[in-house]
Amino acid sequence: MRTLAVLFAAFLAVNAKVYFEEGFKDDSWQKTWVQSEHKGVEYGKFVHTAGKFYNDAETDKGLQTSQDARFYALSNKFTPFSNKDDTLVIQFSVKHEQNIDCGGGYLKVFDCSVDQKDLHGETPYLIMFGPDICGPGTKKVHVIFSYKGKNHLINKDIRCKDDVFTHFYTLVVRADNTYEVLIDNEKVESGSLEDDWDFLPPKKIKDPEAKKPEDWDDRATIPDPDDTKPEDWDKPEHIPDPDATKPDDWDDEMDGEWEPPMIDNPEYKGEWKPKQIDNPAYKGVWVHPEIDNPEYVEDKSLYLREEVCAVGIDVWQVKSGTIFDNFMITNDLEEAKKVAASVKETQEGEKKIKDAQEAEERKKAEEEAAAMEAAKDDEDEDDDDDVDNALPGEATELDDEGHDEL
Repeated sequence: MRTLAVLFAAFLAVNAKVYFEEGFKDDSWQKTWVQSEHKGVEYGKFVHTAGKFYNDAETDKGLQTSQDARFYALSNKFTPFSNKDDTLVIQFSVKHEQNIDCGGGYLKVFDCSVDQKDLHGETPYLIMFGPDICGPGTKKVHVIFSYKGKNHLINKDIRCKDDVFTHFYTLVVRADNTYEVLIDNEKVESGSLEDDWDFLPPKKIKDPEAKKPEDWDDRATIPDPDDTKPEDWDKPEHIPDPDATKPDDWDDEMDGEWEPPMIDNPEYKGEWKPKQIDNPAYKGVWVHPEIDNPEYVEDKSLYLREEVCAVGIDVWQVKSGTIFDNFMITNDLEEAKKVAASVKETQEGEKKIKDAQEAEERKKAEEEAAAMEAAKDDEDEDDDDDVDNALPGEATELDDEGHDEL
């Protein structure tokens, strides 16, 4: 048994492939990533940086959006591959250092037909994956697949991270038509491609020939036919206030005939309705019978992407500052997890520097406030000295203020 396990592990290791990997460790990305020049769009610029706070100034460098209210479109082509009968893993990291208010943080995967110089929001893609934030209402992870020329969004709501630190997003698509979404190596969603996307028509539909029988009674209760309204039931809802008196200054000729104001009637019982009893003819809730949908055809290759050839960042951001990094496309989830395992250390380093920066800012603000207060105290002392040093009978500026000349 142990021998089989070792052989299986060796088989996986031999077949493990990293199709694309980009960590932006140096400036070589400028030769491999292509900036879109789509007409009519003023694209924002990416800068190569680890940002304001980081764990390692060199290792944590990525591509950061640098201009507010801009579209961004950058892509990289690699040797094409197919995920036929294999696992597809797409992973990258996102750091919304600017505490993003509205903007995309996702990537798109393309086939070889993509025109990198003309990449834009309407360019067809294979997969769109990653966080999208806009106000308090939209904080989700997009998982969109293109299927037969139409983009299909996942039917589930996956919440993304909305803080200012680095997070890894991982999408796993398996050849058995199942998937997983991980954030920082923790599974946040999983399931079936067929169940969680509307790729296919439903397996079952309501029988168009079936109709609820006319004598079908689906009322659980009915009014009691033997119940009668009490004779003293009917009382007006409002009555004249018996304690009201006509004002002494009321003039009938000028004000009209006086009438007491109306008040709620304490004896009013509302609209009478007979009590409810169990319906002896009740047959339950009628369920529309279903039949097999003649338009449904099973597709065991929902997972399949015949030609994976490029990855790109194609987003709009109101407030810039997002850092994209650690791109990986592979068939080896364990290898992707090894890379993402660094996220905790990265976050701890980022928090340490950010806390130190905020402490320094608070200290500086306190020193400035203290300096302003000291300057104000010095000014007040100077004013007091002017008053104390004035000769008897000599007017001072303080005397002049508040006195009008006669």
